[in-house]
Amino acid sequence: MNGERVLTTLPFYAYIKVAEGCDNCCSYCAIPQIRGPFRSRPMEEIIEEAKWLASQGVKELIVVAQDTTRYGEDLYGEYKLATLLKELCKIDGFAWIRPLYCYPDKITDELLDVINSEDKVVKYIDIPLQHCNEEVLRSMNRGMNKQEITALIEKIRAKVKDITIRTTLIVGFPGETDEQFNELCDFVDEMQFDRLGCFAYSAEENTPAAEMENQIDDEIKLKREEIIMTQQAMIMERLNQQKLFTTVRVIVEGFDKFGECYFGRTEADAPEVDGKIFFTSDTQHTMGDFVDVVVNEVLDYDLVGTRV
Repeated sequence: MNGERVLTTLPFYAYIKVAEGCDNCCSYCAIPQIRGPFRSRPMEEIIEEAKWLASQGVKELIVVAQDTTRYGEDLYGEYKLATLLKELCKIDGFAWIRPLYCYPDKITDELLDVINSEDKVVKYIDIPLQHCNEEVLRSMNRGMNKQEITALIEKIRAKVKDITIRTTLIVGFPGETDEQFNELCDFVDEMQFDRLGCFAYSAEENTPAAEMENQIDDEIKLKREEIIMTQQAMIMERLNQQKLFTTVRVIVEGFDKFGECYFGRTEADAPEVDGKIFFTSDTQHTMGDFVDVVVNEVLDYDLVGTRV
């Protein structure tokens, strides 16, 4: 690495970019114009950087790209994310390997098999779905319909036991009707996603969506965002209640001096976007330690527990 890479995250986790650019051309997104077409990095180059990160004490490696599941298509003629993950698992030092931004239409059975079988690959998948209504998805220039998305979620849960599924949604897209939004609410209730982020549509300059008719008032968009997130909070409350009195493995992120407790994340929580677990311990810990914690309380999106 010769010192080119700089760690800007907490010292025990790091992001590794496996590709640049994007070919999906979603109608709301300017990234293909800004960053150009999708370009995978050679696997050997990624492995070299990952080994360097491991030598610096990184324990959680987070694999990212604009479309992580497309990795390798341009270089090797086929999707190679599953192969890359298996190679990364061979590197000493990593405890967790977490791929993010997995586009739904490129999630292969091979990838799911790797997530299921490799101990270092966390049982967690991040799938940006954006919507479920077929007309809205077509306007977004997305590649799947609701029936295909539902079948994919069912297959993921069948192939990978106890997997955490995270998604992101956009509400208030140009032309989204009350009926289409209600369909999305029903979809969220039906799918019971473990993690979900919802964003009110925001027009990006020089994108097709910004020029579409029937732009929706900000007040309506924000109200729809609030409704989805309130709905998801209720789902999270129910799912977290099921974790009461179970033991979870936690990576320590720090100490809250006001709460007089440690905090960290389980493998079901990606940094910066998901919840945390706060726990007490009779033992002193440092960032990056792994500890077992018994969950004994739920706080909205977060958990509270005691170190075993």
